[in-house]
Amino acid sequence: MARSIWSGSVSFGLVNIPVKLFAAVRQHDVRFHQLAPDGSRVQYKRVSEKSGREVEYDKIRRGFETGRGKFVVFEPGELDELRPEATKTIDIEDFVALEQIDPIYYEHTYYLAPDGPAATKGYALLAAVMKDRERVAIGKIVMRDKQYLAAIRPYLSGLALSTMLFADEIVDPAEGGVFPERKIPVRAREKQLAAQIVDSLSRDWDPRRYHDDYEEQLRDVIKAKSKGKTIEPAEQKKPAEVVDLMEALRASLEKPRGGAAKRSGSGSGTRGRSARRATKRSAPRGRTKRTA
Repeated sequence: MARSIWSGSVSFGLVNIPVKLFAAVRQHDVRFHQLAPDGSRVQYKRVSEKSGREVEYDKIRRGFETGRGKFVVFEPGELDELRPEATKTIDIEDFVALEQIDPIYYEHTYYLAPDGPAATKGYALLAAVMKDRERVAIGKIVMRDKQYLAAIRPYLSGLALSTMLFADEIVDPAEGGVFPERKIPVRAREKQLAAQIVDSLSRDWDPRRYHDDYEEQLRDVIKAKSKGKTIEPAEQKKPAEVVDLMEALRASLEKPRGGAAKRSGSGSGTRGRSARRATKRSAPRGRTKRTA
C-alpha cells in the first residue's frame, strides 16, 4: 500500500475531515551519472572557495547575500523559529469555479484520501457537493517547512489536492517584453483556414494517446549500447521556414495527417466540409515502430 506523505484534516465551516496525502505523480526521467575517464563516478565535496579545504556538514552556516561578498549569516537552528507553523489542518478559505483558475498557478498534484472509516462520510459529502456545484476548495497547507496555497477538487471517485503558486510568484510577461507590444492583425481568411485545421485535429482528450517518444528511444539506445551495439546518430530535421502564411495554411489542409479528429458535431458550411474532407484523407493513427 502507498505511504502517505502528510496527514491532517480538511476543515470547512464546523466540519473537520481527517485526511492523508499521497503522491499522484511518478516521473520516469532517465537519469545519468557523471563518470571520470577511468569509469568511476564523480563525487562532489563541500569545499571552501577561500581555503580549498573540505568543510564538515555540521559546521556549515546559511547566509543570505545582501551585496557582493556580503552575507547575513544564520547559525544552525536559528531559522527554525521562523519556519511556518506545521499545522495539520487545511482551512478552506474559499470555494471558486474551476474555470476561473488559470493552469499557470498549479504546481504539484497529490491524491487526498480519507484517514480512517470515520472520515469517509464527510469526505464523500465534500466531494459530492463540490462536484455538483463545480467548485474548487482553496486553502493553505504546510509541507516540508514550506507553506503552499492549495486547491482541492473532485477527481474520479475522490479528491485531489494541487499545490499552487502565489500571485506574486507569477512573472508578469510585460516585465520582459515577452508578448508583442501591439496587437497583430489577423485577416479573416487566415483565421478561417487556421480554424479548419484546428477543427480537423480536434478530438476528445485521452492522455494514454501521448507518449514520451524521446525517453522511449533513449531507453532503446541504452539497451542497445549495453549489448555492445554501435548506435548511429539520427539526422536532425530542420524546421521548414514559413515564407507565406496563407500558403502554409493551405498546404496544412491538403497534407494527409494520421489520426484526424472525430468532431463532436457534423459542422456546417465551408469549415464543416473542409474538416470532413481532411478527416477522410487522414490515415488511421498507428504507433510508430521505434528503432535504436
